[in-house]
Amino acid sequence: MDKHARLASAAALLTALTLATAGCSGAGGGTAASGGRTGTNPATGTNGTVIGGTPARGGTLTVLSNQDFTHLDPARNWVMGDMDFGTRLLYRTLLTYKAEPGAKGGELVPDLAEDLGTSSNGARTWTFRLKKGLKYEDGTPVTARDVKYNVERSFSPDLPGGPDYAARYLAGAEGYQGPAGGRHLDSIKTPDERTIVFELRKPFAEFPYATVLPTFAPVPRSQDKGPRYDNRPFSSGPYRIESYARDKQLVLVRNPHWDPATDTVRKAYPDRIVVTMGLKGNQIDDRLIAGAGADASAVAWAKLRPESTPKVLTRPEVRSRLLAESTNCTEMVQMHTGRAPFDDIRIRKAVQYALDRQAVLTASGGPALNDPATALMPGSLFAGGKQPDTLRIPPTGDVAKARQLLEEAGKADGFTTGLTVSTGDKAVAEAVQQSLGRAGIKVVIETVDPSAFYDTIGDTKNRTDLVYTGWCPDYPSGSTFLPFVFDGRYIKEKGNSGNHSLFRDPATMKRMDEIAAMTDAARADTAWQELDGRILAQAPTAPAVVERLPLLVGPNVAGAFGHTSFGGQIDYATVGLKNPAASGS
Repeated sequence: MDKHARLASAAALLTALTLATAGCSGAGGGTAASGGRTGTNPATGTNGTVIGGTPARGGTLTVLSNQDFTHLDPARNWVMGDMDFGTRLLYRTLLTYKAEPGAKGGELVPDLAEDLGTSSNGARTWTFRLKKGLKYEDGTPVTARDVKYNVERSFSPDLPGGPDYAARYLAGAEGYQGPAGGRHLDSIKTPDERTIVFELRKPFAEFPYATVLPTFAPVPRSQDKGPRYDNRPFSSGPYRIESYARDKQLVLVRNPHWDPATDTVRKAYPDRIVVTMGLKGNQIDDRLIAGAGADASAVAWAKLRPESTPKVLTRPEVRSRLLAESTNCTEMVQMHTGRAPFDDIRIRKAVQYALDRQAVLTASGGPALNDPATALMPGSLFAGGKQPDTLRIPPTGDVAKARQLLEEAGKADGFTTGLTVSTGDKAVAEAVQQSLGRAGIKVVIETVDPSAFYDTIGDTKNRTDLVYTGWCPDYPSGSTFLPFVFDGRYIKEKGNSGNHSLFRDPATMKRMDEIAAMTDAARADTAWQELDGRILAQAPTAPAVVERLPLLVGPNVAGAFGHTSFGGQIDYATVGLKNPAASGS
């Protein structure tokens, strides 16, 4: 990923957020920029632009997908694309991001709340007041108690996989297991139907950013079905679920009780949104390249396959319909540091040296759409907007050094290990396999359907030694990257998220706590950057690439852009059709 222009330093963001400790309303980054990039994509020229102009109201927008959603339950939804889809269409959160391309897409705006929140008690207490007139799909009112209930249910052991900011920051959350049996968190208060107060165990000036996450969407207790709620979230957004056949099709229709007067973000242009699942990646690409019939009114969920790139880039009419926004995410080969042989740092470093990042980059779309990673955090979280290269390993690797490290670790003849990837990353897995094979590390590839991928690698006892996945900061601060990927105190046996290297290093965790307690924002920003290099030197992962997300849309689609705060996925708040009648609805 090319970081031509840093939109805002984390230091600048934190400086703005620190104003919250004065108790001012709206602190939390109303003018802070996203962690994405504004530089023009050299392949497409579409970055920061909107395809197709302003949509007309009506018609059916089709989403062509290779997978089902990982989770739509807001307590469990923590995958970038799924969060975009869920929070833009089905449910609203206390705050959200502007529906604009480029830098402005990182600005916070009120959603359910009237403003950006008020802090007190040195940023340990945050108060939000809900807007009037908020309703669910059946016309009943959205209340502060419903937001409290969803935050509480996110602690339930049978609802794993969701954002864990609540567990990390709410006072008295240790050991809490959710609202079953009438147990509630005293640190979330709802003094009336429209007021919710969060008591934190430590100052957290960035808390407003956390309230963008689906954890802070409302769920009425009467509608909660436990794990089955994933199949039918109850709508507080502009659309409701008409039907949902898992792995086949999801159909959304308008929620008649959504009031656009309460919502400055969502435009809800289409009458219906149909997600067609289970398609092969090449089917999606070929159908959208042709753009005929109903496919003219379709968008891609899955990224453009590398082998399809020449068909798009060499045809100006098709290339003009390609989005390729930065994902702002670092993809990594994460190693199980708690299991032999990867409990030996020499083995882990051998993987770092053996990995041919150039081959991985080519397999994931080529240099027109990706850049080799040289650090853990994306460039947007570093001064100058570019990842440092502290290891100085050649992009194609150093096989001799890798073999030397293996010999020192007593593995001169190599060894066999397993790598789990999502089915869409099979070509990447083969590049990793060939890379490591050069040094004598034999890799057996296990592919998993995207909708089950995170549940599979989150099973820490039964997963493979290696997994290929990445992490995207939830907002532009190192505090949303390194602690989530490398703090061993939050590793779970099931539903483990983020720390897929199972890295448990006391010195690292101590330093994370020290940085989190810093009141000097610039100092904290620099400290996260320094800690990135220290962790990388311990080799829990081998950074591979920083990707853009190439997404093709049909010729009848309008208002489409990749949203930097949602990993480059199309912003479903504003996408629609040029000619609704042509969609066939």
